[in-house]
Amino acid sequence: MKKDGVKIVTIGGGSSYTPELVEGFINRYETLPVKELCLVDIPEGKEKLETVGALAKRMVEKAGVDMKITLSYDRRSALQGADFVTTQMRIGRLPARIKDERIPISHGMIGQETNGAGGMFKAFRTIPVILEIVKDIEEICPDAWLINFTNPAGMVTEAILRYTNFKKTIGLCNVPVNMVSGFAKMLNAKEEEVTMEIQGVNHFIFATDVFVNGESRFEELLDKYANLSEEDTIQMKNFVSLPYSPSFIKGLKAIPCPYHNYYFYTKEQLEEEQEQFKSGTVRGEVVSKTEEELFELYSHQELAEKPQQLAMRGGAKYSDAACNLIQSIYNNTGDIQYVDVRNNGCIKDLPVDSAVEVACRITANGPQPIATGELKLPISGYVHMMKAFERMVCEAAVTGNRDLAVTALNMNPLCQSDHDANIVIDELIEAHKDYLPQFKQS
Repeated sequence: MKKDGVKIVTIGGGSSYTPELVEGFINRYETLPVKELCLVDIPEGKEKLETVGALAKRMVEKAGVDMKITLSYDRRSALQGADFVTTQMRIGRLPARIKDERIPISHGMIGQETNGAGGMFKAFRTIPVILEIVKDIEEICPDAWLINFTNPAGMVTEAILRYTNFKKTIGLCNVPVNMVSGFAKMLNAKEEEVTMEIQGVNHFIFATDVFVNGESRFEELLDKYANLSEEDTIQMKNFVSLPYSPSFIKGLKAIPCPYHNYYFYTKEQLEEEQEQFKSGTVRGEVVSKTEEELFELYSHQELAEKPQQLAMRGGAKYSDAACNLIQSIYNNTGDIQYVDVRNNGCIKDLPVDSAVEVACRITANGPQPIATGELKLPISGYVHMMKAFERMVCEAAVTGNRDLAVTALNMNPLCQSDHDANIVIDELIEAHKDYLPQFKQS
């Protein structure tokens, strides 16, 4: 899709992640000439958007690149002429995340923004808004690619594929990026030399093969991974990832992503969350303080680069992964990246029309999934269950069907009681009622 200049529209432009996005486009300007980056937000986010927008302009000026930074509160106007649209929204902002975490924990259930009850309600708030954005894209810039890294990325992608006719959508996550980085260290290889075969759905993927310069090194990696200390595990910023027993990894013959800690160490993760609940340090509360510090930094007129403190935010590398993806589509590179796309038979025993997170070759026509065959037996049942959960959540998000929401949560391994499922769902519907018009009857 080579052209002289590219217009990118970022919805949720007032996000604290935006400086990383701007830095990524500056660093790639020679191969991805972004002529306009339009940052879009809602009027309630005016202060943050103007702060981030001013920093973005200073960054571009310091870098000396011909990239125009524009700000908008009118999404439809901003979408005119867009080549790529990125979405990085949080409906209800951080107070909503804190409720997603604290309410389930208060009933002895994991509270997390992309898994279990918390992930479900983030999807309920986000999916209707995303579907409206897709309608605007279809009408105004139908040839644009939508790159979504709004969580829960897998369910958002699933909903777009299932409830619209728009096909140029890609979900993005930083977890595979962190896995590649961790595996490279374990194999004493460079990150650019390492590729993976993965099977699963967003935040529920397993590495089923790992290659260095095209040669499988999986058996060696499995042996190393089965004997990791806690200090050497692949960590995310938002929770501590505990190491698995050698027996489990050797029997599984796959490597779980860090988020599987919530499912394979549920007791330990819940105990940690309950301590955070008591001390007022659930992840959303910690992030709120981090965001305050970041925006204080962003407001300094002398700052003209991405501050190092941004690395403390849990989603660091999301934006860089987005820049990489856009650059690869623009240049038809054919390199391997890990994204959420329509399955199309890549994983044989999952629905063809569902979203999966897999390795893809990135071309001018978008991601081309690399076939993996059927799900490996030890992970098959779990992945099928999570895909069923995702599809039920998407349907409930669109229809406002409370009964389906209760059923979906009951089917999720992080819910241990039908009684608690009903209570948590009713409390979260009430807590988020301003953002859940579809559940008004409930």
